[in-house]
Amino acid sequence: MEQRGSRAGEHPPVPGGGQSTSAMDDLLDVENKRMADSLASKVTRLKSLALDIDKDTEEQNRYLDGMDSDFLSVTGLLTGSVKRFSTMARSGRDNRRLLCAVSVALILIFFILYYLVSRAGT
Repeated sequence: MEQRGSRAGEHPPVPGGGQSTSAMDDLLDVENKRMADSLASKVTRLKSLALDIDKDTEEQNRYLDGMDSDFLSVTGLLTGSVKRFSTMARSGRDNRRLLCAVSVALILIFFILYYLVSRAGT
């Protein structure tokens, strides 16, 4: 008796002989190997991309940690400067005049430098 269906993993019988089934299996094997190679190359590319992202992330974290320590040191400097400035401003009248004169001089120097740089750029 001839069976009409096929078992799992088998191709249905092809009229005309067994060579067609064998050729079809070979063709499917070649196609499967080609697709497996393509998938392997894509996985390799993704792996190298993931490693590059990890490397960049580590570098950026080190950079941010360095910036954090820099900001902490600047915060310490600014805090000390503000305390000294406040102490000087609260002291006697002579120090206030000196403070005002220094402030005006710094503002004038800033505007003079700004003027010179803007003229040099044009």
